[in-house]
Amino acid sequence: MKLGFIGTGEITAAIVTGLSSSDAELDSIRLSPRNLAIATDLNNRFPRVSIASSNQDVLDSCETVVIAVRPTVVRRVLSELRFRSDHVAISVVSLLSLRMASELVAPASRITRAVPLPSTAKRIGPTAIYPPDPLVGDLFAAIGTVFGVDSEDEFETICAATATIASFYAFVDEIASWMSRNKVPEGKARDYVARMFLGVTSAALDAPQRTFQSLASDHATGGGINEQFLKNMVEHGLLEDVSYGLDAVLQRIRAV
Repeated sequence: MKLGFIGTGEITAAIVTGLSSSDAELDSIRLSPRNLAIATDLNNRFPRVSIASSNQDVLDSCETVVIAVRPTVVRRVLSELRFRSDHVAISVVSLLSLRMASELVAPASRITRAVPLPSTAKRIGPTAIYPPDPLVGDLFAAIGTVFGVDSEDEFETICAATATIASFYAFVDEIASWMSRNKVPEGKARDYVARMFLGVTSAALDAPQRTFQSLASDHATGGGINEQFLKNMVEHGLLEDVSYGLDAVLQRIRAV
């Protein structure tokens, strides 16, 4: 496969990094020069990676193309390009519907939406794809776990859920910062919190039959400190705010 990327940001870097350490059958990876610093770094690190002279050069030299530009410029960028009917297009732009993508990449008709995460760089990321496509599924299976979904509504709900990543880091930063204010050295606090949540996540993955609610109940021992903290969050409406925030994100995704 000759794989190209229109847009060279964080997600492109993660996908290329993961693929370059995988057993994916790739002849070459061609990068847009849009972000020259990231493109140059990837070109220097991986032998199969090269930098195209333009976005059109990416299309002309590749069969499968990942569209990874910012939502605010995606229509302008794609409208300036000439796709071929045999192109396989993969859009990782969350605010670009399948209908709109189809219009922008015509006459190409084999189009898939995907939502890869930065963790694909370590080949541990979950990637939802819609509609399911064997070629696209195999590509992302090389760098993590693929979740093929059967409707665009389901796909967009998964997209919305990924909006919580920054908030998770802000949440654990607040915990580590609180520990530092209470006599734990900053580096030790950060490492402890990161490993604490690594253990929590691993436990959930190791017990797929368990709901998150049941795991929460197990840890919220009556009269214990976990129960106390959870009750405080519930009483202040913080868990309800999660749903409200996700509703707003999903509404934005579906409005385009």
